[in-house]
Amino acid sequence: MANTPDENSLPQNTTPSKRLNRRKFMTVGALGAATLAAGCECKERCGGPAVAEAGINGIADRELKMVTTWPRDFPGLGDGAENVARYITEMSGGKMRVTLYAAGELVGAFDSFDAVSGGSADLYHGAEYYWTSRSRAYAFFTSVPFGMTISEIMGWIEYGGGQQLWDELAGAYNIKPFGAGNTGHQMGGWFKNEINSLEDLRGLKIRMPGIGGEVMRRTGATAVSLPGNELYQALQSGAIDATEWVGPWNDIAFGFYREANFYYWPGFHEPGAMLSTGMNLELWNDLSLQEKAIVENACRAANHQMIAQYAHNNSIGLKTLIEEHDVQLRQMPEDVMEALARNTKIVFEEIAAEDDLSARIYDSYREALLAGAEWNRISDEAYMAVRRELLDL
Repeated sequence: MANTPDENSLPQNTTPSKRLNRRKFMTVGALGAATLAAGCECKERCGGPAVAEAGINGIADRELKMVTTWPRDFPGLGDGAENVARYITEMSGGKMRVTLYAAGELVGAFDSFDAVSGGSADLYHGAEYYWTSRSRAYAFFTSVPFGMTISEIMGWIEYGGGQQLWDELAGAYNIKPFGAGNTGHQMGGWFKNEINSLEDLRGLKIRMPGIGGEVMRRTGATAVSLPGNELYQALQSGAIDATEWVGPWNDIAFGFYREANFYYWPGFHEPGAMLSTGMNLELWNDLSLQEKAIVENACRAANHQMIAQYAHNNSIGLKTLIEEHDVQLRQMPEDVMEALARNTKIVFEEIAAEDDLSARIYDSYREALLAGAEWNRISDEAYMAVRRELLDL
């Protein structure tokens, strides 16, 4: 141990104020050491709170299990889950070690919610609209038809009261939720035959889950929910006539263009699909402030990473589909979009009428959407229209 310097051992050119400051520093240091020793003694005697167990730097040794709704090594969506797990582990210096279990490895994809709620897993990575059997209001925290874009939903969650409402909804199921990724605007889907009018939609068998699927059913289509690994075979066999998935990057990997050559836009059902991480609420409450900051910022970093990943790869994927696979881009007819919009309003009103919390979530979401739409009209929308015209894009 190094000797502690006294005032007389200080260099002769040290001023009295500097000597005083050094004396004060040594006193504070001694008090701090005594406090730490007392804290350690108390911890050994009475167990101490969770923060004390986390040690001087606020991070405890923790082995955490994350379950996901995605296959292992799945581009984009699976990358998001892997990034959250990796960032938590790295930001904590390896003290909070997250082990990732892909869909089916520990629990089934759609059992992730119950696993985290009940405590058999610590975190999940998925999409909140998978939990609409608990409350249809969950869909507002992923994406809803004619809903928010990436920047709009981030604004609502971070600053418009969305996170507080989300906490209230998920808290009832013992879960603390975070935004942890976004695929951006999704495509309208792959169709074997052209859609020229609303009549062509009637009786059409299409894979589209969630509220988008419900809107499709009310507009005349037969909407079904199928997991991603069954979609190509369903198209090939004729079990379905069309399917939506994500966008060019993910869709090209599935080879949908081999069975359905017409690729429709815009994707009315998911204009900015936010992915999520949920943590067991009891575990969250047990974390120190530093550990909570690590989890929150790991999710934010994964969100940023996924947005950039999809923006880059979708543009490359679309070019490949058109130039190398002769995919035919088609815009959904106006009468189809009008009918989808009418039925979307009806479904929203039904969700809002289900209970007080759903009504508050819908009202908050709609207020933020209207405000964002007015701003976008004279900002992003206006700029992109001018850019496209003047640069011949």
